[in-house]
Amino acid sequence: MEDKTKPSPAEEMETPVAEEIDQPEADLVAALEQELAAEKERCLRLAAEYDNYRKRSQKEREGLYADVKSNVVQALLPVYDNLERALAQESTDEALYKGLEMTMSQFHEVFEKLGVTKIPALGEKFDPVIHNAVLHIQDEAYGENEIVEQFQTGFQLGDKIIRHSMVKVAN
Repeated sequence: MEDKTKPSPAEEMETPVAEEIDQPEADLVAALEQELAAEKERCLRLAAEYDNYRKRSQKEREGLYADVKSNVVQALLPVYDNLERALAQESTDEALYKGLEMTMSQFHEVFEKLGVTKIPALGEKFDPVIHNAVLHIQDEAYGENEIVEQFQTGFQLGDKIIRHSMVKVAN
């Protein structure tokens, strides 16, 4: 008679092999879970880096556009100055004067569309950030650091100064 409590030789072989498979499978599952977590982390980091790159590129494009606009306006300012000087002269030719006024008006419209504004100067308090003082006078008729004359108009694009106002300052 066979002893039922004692496993057969085939059963004895199956049990250790099954235990050997279970442990490596658990180790394999744990290793795969760690690898999956690492890949998820890498994927999240890559997505974050791409998002940062996209935002940085957008900001650089906007900055480049502002710089180009500023450079174009700066190149046109000598023409603006000459038109301003021509309008300040006495003229007997009414048609010529009207043409100069119309051209200057177009300059103002284009500058406005571009967001370029004049820097206020005459009668203002001197600010070295936006004004360039080329003359200084002592005159009690004016207040402290008051701008009494503007030699050249200053312009700014948003917060960026394109050209400082060239002024005469009192006291």
